[in-house]
This record gives sequence, structure tokens and C-alpha cells, in this order.
Amino acid sequence: MGSLLQKLPPKLQWKRPHELHKTPIFYTANTRRLDLCQGLVENCWFLAALEALTFHQDILAVVVPQNQSFDRKYAGIFHFRFWHFGEWVDVVVDDRLPVNEAGQLVFLSSVCKNLFWGALLEKAYAKLYGSYEDLQIGQVSEALVDFTGGVNMTIKLAEASPELWDILTRATYSRSLMGCQTHLGTARVLENGLVAGHAYTVTGIRKVTCKYGPENLVRLRNPWGKTEWKGDWSDSSGNWELLSPKEKILLRRNQDDGEFWMSLHDFRTHFVDLMICKLTPDLMSPEDGKKWMYSLQIGRWVKGSTAGGRMRPYKDTFWMNPQYWLEVLQGDGSKRSLHSCSVLVSLIQKPSSKHRNRAPHLSIGFSIFKVGPEYHKSNKRLAPVFFARNPSVNQRHLFLNEREVTQDFRLQPGVYVIVPSTAEPQQESEFILRVFSRKHVLREMGGNSSFILSKEIIDKHEGKIWEDFFNKHFEQHPEINAVQLQRILNNVAWTHLQSFRLRFSLDACQGILALLDLNATGTLSIQEFRVLWKRLIFYLEVFQKKDVDRSGNLDLVELHAAVQETGISLSNEVCNLMAIRYGNPDLKISFESFVCFMLRVEIMGEAFRNLTTDGKGIYLQEAEWMMMTLYS
Repeated sequence: MGSLLQKLPPKLQWKRPHELHKTPIFYTANTRRLDLCQGLVENCWFLAALEALTFHQDILAVVVPQNQSFDRKYAGIFHFRFWHFGEWVDVVVDDRLPVNEAGQLVFLSSVCKNLFWGALLEKAYAKLYGSYEDLQIGQVSEALVDFTGGVNMTIKLAEASPELWDILTRATYSRSLMGCQTHLGTARVLENGLVAGHAYTVTGIRKVTCKYGPENLVRLRNPWGKTEWKGDWSDSSGNWELLSPKEKILLRRNQDDGEFWMSLHDFRTHFVDLMICKLTPDLMSPEDGKKWMYSLQIGRWVKGSTAGGRMRPYKDTFWMNPQYWLEVLQGDGSKRSLHSCSVLVSLIQKPSSKHRNRAPHLSIGFSIFKVGPEYHKSNKRLAPVFFARNPSVNQRHLFLNEREVTQDFRLQPGVYVIVPSTAEPQQESEFILRVFSRKHVLREMGGNSSFILSKEIIDKHEGKIWEDFFNKHFEQHPEINAVQLQRILNNVAWTHLQSFRLRFSLDACQGILALLDLNATGTLSIQEFRVLWKRLIFYLEVFQKKDVDRSGNLDLVELHAAVQETGISLSNEVCNLMAIRYGNPDLKISFESFVCFMLRVEIMGEAFRNLTTDGKGIYLQEAEWMMMTLYS
């Protein structure tokens, strides 16, 4: 204790939001942009993960229950939920926050000074892990898992495969949260504008069309809310002149808000690790399909009993470690699973102290062994002779002094044994073993009783859409026009439709294409279509939620509610005007019209935010005005 205490202002006070602002707001969906700023706690890793969470409103609503406010049923306390070593826990905090003499928050704050959900969430997370001091050091990956209960993959960018862009693409357009870390350095802020040894949020990707050819770009944000990259594709870079006017307007954000673009090549060069947290584990596998099995076992390494350490020659106690029987079964509907199955194994160590930084992480890992038929009917623990005679499946043993170690495998259907261990024998800790695959059975060997959880998980945002539409249509046509877009959308098996059939007219598809076709080619690329598909799924959920009478149309009241549900703030006048423009003679909006309406609102809003310097207005040249108003 001390490094944080030394930085605190001399006259620190604890005050409630009502004492800091006349109209405090706990949470509002209207703040769609990243608006959180790091305070005195050196927890950029936590903030980078939290900002990644803001791109997934449904997951955020689990962590930050949004039926709370400073008005209705206000009691001076707020609830938050975190996935804490295998279970969701409720953390309650009062709303007193530390401020300096000027009444400014000394820890996490929001750009909107009357918004307090971020500061209170940080307080709850500090309570979960001991104190604010315990948040000084950490990994983005840890917070991502704590927010989602998902599975984390860490990619060493220097060793990343040529498929890195494909992995980023799948992560961006699915339910994944991403963060990354820069190299350590002697200077805090480097000449290129990056902060050494610092965590950033990955906020998006985009393949752009330059005059010399395509370029893959990655968008990042510094949790400080300022201090940006100064190289190619930075806000002031001349590279933006290589793009079409519309692409430049909609992507370039020339403000020191901490968010910036850089090329994939520069990203790989200047960042060490890419951390991806996903709610379903098919990120690294090209397999398609919805269903996954998820198993969780809690175990313990006990000194003199089950703390055997890693395998070592001559004096080996490895066999003493807990052993877990894993039967890998053929997945449903996957041709590849006849020969090999995608299996992801995660091992998390649980420290004995509540204070997360009191004791360093142990170095942990696991080994997997194929088990022959002679062992299949026995539930006894495997003897030392088995491990002496049988090599492990994962020849590359990862023993890392991190909270979680994760590896993915291609395993033939059959029986295996997973042996989690610490690197050194006689080291004690509780651990959590998680296994994800299409279909499997997991149990502890030796008859020891331990908590086990197995369930099926489904990702409603993915499944067959990748195989049936993305690949099928874009293999035939790398770029699709409005007629092809109409054919695809009208052949999609739209889910959860109860009382109306979705049909998109050619006119609507031409309007959609004009809005999303950034480089003005008259066609959509597969990446632009993925952007559209993700928005369509979201719009459909909102539309059906607010279409109370299941008529297949929204009236004016329902339209206002639907727009508010998306997190966009529009005046009544604009909503009414859009109903006149996109609605039928009775001012009712179909789903097709709702899509066109919402896409226009989102894209024009993004253009305004990118072009404004003061948040109040923008200056456009005539060519830019024509591009934004006529073509879109």
C-alpha cells in the first residue's frame, strides 16, 4: 500500500453524485461513444476492457443492471455483477465517490460530468478485489473475462499467423471484446504518440480502398481519452487523401479523443499482445454451427497430496496432480468433426487472498494425454508408469505466471486425460478448469467429489450465416450490387419472426447500398455486408421488441420507443419527419423502412461526430456536401 496513496490529493473527500451535479445520471444508452477517462489509479487495463464492453449493450446490461437511477427507488446504493472465478456475483456499493478539493473525481470519470455509472462500476470492481490499490496492476484479459465469463485468447503479435486479419474480422463481427498492449519502454510516451507498456481497446477494423490498392486498418483507443498515434493513418496523416471523400468523412475522426486508426502492419509492429474475449469459442476455428458444450470443474492443488508440479525426469511427482477424463465426441452436423474436433481448454488459478495483488500468480499450465481402450472402463487415476510411457498431445507446454492459460486443439474423437498443474511441486491454489467443444463428457478421475457444471451454449449471432451466405455468395461475387443484395436478404432464413414475412424491395436495397458503400463503387464488399448484417440483427431485435401488437409495423409512439432503444437521441420533430419520409400514408414504418431510416441516422450521426470540432457544427466543402446528402 502506498503508490496510490502518495498520488492522492491532500484534501480528499467522499461525496455523492447529488453533491457533485444538479442532475446526476446513473446510465444512459444515448452515450454511444466511448466517454470514460482514466483517473489516478493506473488501471488502463481495466478501462480498456470496460470500453470494449460498451460495444455490446446486452452484455453491459448484465454487468451494469440498468433499472437503477438517482431518482426512482434511489437508496444511495448501486448493484453490479461480475463473473468471479466460475460464478456470477452481485457487488453492492454506496454511491460516495472520492473527489479533490475542486469537487472533481480523482478516479475514473466520464466526459459527461453528470454520468456516474463508470465511476461506480470501478468502485464495485475495487471492492470485489480488495481496494482501489489492488487495481494498479492487471491484464486486459482478466477484466474481459470478469465482465463476460467468456473465454480469452491471447495472440503474440510477433508470432501471429497470416490469418490475423481473418481472426480480427471474425472477432469484430461476432460477440467478442478486444484489447491490446504496447511494448515496454524507457519513455512513458513515445515519439510516435503511443504510450509504452499501456493497454488499449480495439474498437474496430476496416479494409479501405486506396489509390494503390486495399489497406487493412485497425481502430484503437487510449483509455486516457487523449494522446494518440502519430504515424500513418493517424488523424493528421496524409494517407486519408488516398481515399474517396465519403470514406474519408465517415472514418477519419480528427480530434484528440484518444481514438485513432493505424495499419495492420503497424499494429503488429508496435503492439505485443492482442487479447480477444469471446462468449463462444469458435473464434479460432473456421467451423460453423451454433451449438457448443461447456464444462466447468473446480479443483485444488494441495501440498503433499495433489500439488505434483510439472513433468520432470527422474524425480517425478506429476501423477499426483488432479486428473480429468475428457471424452471428445463427434459434433452434430460438422463434416470436420468426423476426423478431428475443435476443443478449447482454459485453466484459471484462484488466489487465496481477496487482495488481487498481495501474492504473485503461480506459473500454471496443463497437459493432455490420449488414453487407450484398456483404460476406458476404469475411473481410477492413471499411475506414474502411464505418463512415463505416453507423450502428451500438447508437446508445446505453456506454463505462464498469469491468471489464465488457454489453448485450443484439434483432437480426434476419443478419450483423453487433462492434467492441470503448477510449474513447481508443492504449490497450493484453487483452480477452475473449463472445456469447450462441440460435444464432450468431462469428469474427475479417482472418485473425488468436485463441483461440475456442463451445459450447452448457443451463439444466436453466428451459426450457418457464415457458411450459407457470406462464403457462398461472396465466392461467386467478391462485390455484390443492389440486385444481389436483395436476393441475399430475401433468401435469409430470418429467425424469431412470428407474424410477418420480411421482404426487401430493390429500392430499399439501393438505398442501403448507397449508405454503406463507402468507396462509391456501387457494390458492397463482404466486409461492408458484415457491417450491414450485424446492424440488421440488432434492428430486428429492437423492432420486434417495440412492435407490441405484432402488426409488422411501428406507429409513431412505437417508433420513438424503438429509436430510444437503439441508444440514439432524436427529437420528436426528426422522428416525425422520418415517419413522413419512410412511412406509409398512415405514418407506419415497416421493418424494411426502419432499417433504411436507422442506417441513415447512424451514418449521418457518425459523419457529424467525425467532422465537428466543437460538437456544435461542421464546415463542408460543396463536393463533400453533395456526397453526404445526395449519394447517401
